Amino acid sequence: MAADTLQRMNTATKSSDTAPYLPQIRLYQNWLRDQRGLSFATYNDLWRWSVTELDTFWQSIWDYFDFQSPTPHTAVLANNVMPGAKWFSGAQTNYAHQVLRHVQPAHDAGFLAVISHNEKGLRREMTWPELRRQVAAMALHLQAQGVQPGDRVAAYLPNIPEAMVAFLATASVGGVWSICAPDMGTNAVLDRFKQIEPKVLIAVDGVSYGGRDFDRMGVVQELRDALPSVQHVIIHDNLGTLDLTNCDVGSSVQMSAITARDDAEVQAFEPMWLPFDHPLWIVYSSGTTGLPKPIVHGHGGTVIVALANKILHNDIGCSYHPNSWGERFHWYSSTGWVMWNAQVAGLLNGVTCVIYDGNPGGSKERPDWGILWRMAAQEKVTFFGAGAAYFANCHKAGLDISRSGDLSLIRALGTTGSPLSADTQTWGVEQFKAIGTDIWWCNISGGTDFAGAFVGGHRELPQEPGVMQCRELGCAVEAWNEAGEPVIGEVGELVCTQPIPSMPLYFWNDKDNARYLASYFEMYPAGHGRKPGGGDGPASMGGVWRHGDWLRIGDASGQGEGCVIFGRSDATINRYGLRMGTSELYSAVEALPEVMDSMVVDLEYLGKESYMPLFVVLRPGTALDDALKAKLNNAIKVALSPRFIPNDIFQVAEIPRTLSGKKQELPIKKLMLGQPLEKVVNKDAMANPGCLDWYVDLAKRHLAKL
Repeated sequence: MAADTLQRMNTATKSSDTAPYLPQIRLYQNWLRDQRGLSFATYNDLWRWSVTELDTFWQSIWDYFDFQSPTPHTAVLANNVMPGAKWFSGAQTNYAHQVLRHVQPAHDAGFLAVISHNEKGLRREMTWPELRRQVAAMALHLQAQGVQPGDRVAAYLPNIPEAMVAFLATASVGGVWSICAPDMGTNAVLDRFKQIEPKVLIAVDGVSYGGRDFDRMGVVQELRDALPSVQHVIIHDNLGTLDLTNCDVGSSVQMSAITARDDAEVQAFEPMWLPFDHPLWIVYSSGTTGLPKPIVHGHGGTVIVALANKILHNDIGCSYHPNSWGERFHWYSSTGWVMWNAQVAGLLNGVTCVIYDGNPGGSKERPDWGILWRMAAQEKVTFFGAGAAYFANCHKAGLDISRSGDLSLIRALGTTGSPLSADTQTWGVEQFKAIGTDIWWCNISGGTDFAGAFVGGHRELPQEPGVMQCRELGCAVEAWNEAGEPVIGEVGELVCTQPIPSMPLYFWNDKDNARYLASYFEMYPAGHGRKPGGGDGPASMGGVWRHGDWLRIGDASGQGEGCVIFGRSDATINRYGLRMGTSELYSAVEALPEVMDSMVVDLEYLGKESYMPLFVVLRPGTALDDALKAKLNNAIKVALSPRFIPNDIFQVAEIPRTLSGKKQELPIKKLMLGQPLEKVVNKDAMANPGCLDWYVDLAKRHLAKL
């Protein structure tokens, strides 16, 4: 917020038992009116201004949130080109600096930085000064190990405070962070980390999930052996059994010994100022072919978009501001999902983050979907977020949240990862109505790709189950028909016609931006639809961002601001919010000697639960029995993650392929979603069109069950 507002936040005292929670977007609009002389009659007017007057809008966000830089910027958007837009040239920033500016005021107000729980019942608190001390100690250690700005630090850690500390320490010294969840197999992790050649590996000895402990030291050794660039290994003793004297991982140091340091150098440490577009982290998003895409985001773009998204649209206020006094933010996530990054981003605004490590549904023997709700009651959570699949599971389990304790402080439910069904959203509304709360659902959709959301929530707009409330400010999102024309009230390709500060700087080691361009910018001609406010621009502006989702803006008659995402428009797998390329699954399955060929499609449409069938061609004389199904599932589980185990496995005679040999994933996906065969595939372009009859019959049987 503006400097005068920040000063009031720093000196404010709580004046009542319940914060007023005026909508954050209303406070921003009041500021625009009072400080900029700008008023808007409707949200659509405000949104259209934000995507047309790009410089004015993003400068307003900079000023409103009192973005700090020791040097001024010479331009907001120096060159409107995609990709390659240059934002806030000349400015300097650091993600960690934005977090640590809250240490004193938040601590003086009596608020914690992080509260963590795990499924063993361990509860920990981290104060803001303790967060700062541990970050400083870890940062100094990384520098002592030779980490320079631009060096990569790779982490194999679960959702625990140590992961937050390690990330902020890396960012504070200009290192480039990258994290994988310990439920990912060795091959999947190496497919990511090998591409970026990390200097340091920070890993965990093991994790607990579903009532069981899983030792990960064997995987850590495999990672160390396969990553010759790693010069230093740090191990966190998560299970309480780590003995480094018997550890095979070379030159390991225990993380707790590093973060225990507290001396004058630690107390004096400050994050270094970095260029606005200095690389912050590398996240991964998978396409249908090749290795996962190593996406690089910058410090400044990530921070400024996170503040606009999290505060204005998600309505998550600062814990020590009178309007949102006592705010506590929880979003259940693993570190393999970008919502972990979103949870950490709560610290950017001085919010107390409540995190959980473990299975939110209990164990297989004792399923329990009330775990997170009881934690939320205990910790007085005010914003409760999770993937859509989590809420669907609570709904199916017949959960009665009133039995989980006092949840009256929860004022908002957040969800993303896949479309939330209208039935599940209605269930949530009714559950909270029963305890006397008129709950607000903040349904969002965006992506790992740009560390943000394209469509999301708005406290003052109408709510409709299964519908997201609006396109977000600064996001020039449109739905385009097959002719590349924007449509309202019809389903079309989700495109973003103007740059956003958090869009990728580049893909790591991507010569001439080849993969980056192919991933988002090559579907439509350069310049088409690129003029701010509508219309074509010169080809030099580049192409629009094509995201790969089906989107409808407005209702079926084109009325309202609501948006509906109808699933993926490509063949990428999206399971419970985690995206994985089909090629990664094929590598795991087709490594088995019994499998000659395979294909997988992920069906996620109109808020229905994801359904993912796997098709396999087996060697002659091999039958798909229960033992082979178990072997296939285990191969996927070990190489990728249990989340990508298919719902069904079918033995087929052939996998449909084009004349050039490409698997026909998208046509089969469309077929199983109910589209007619003649509209989804050109038989003349197929190598084996005779195999389609079997898939047509399967699609009919599948659709009959819905």
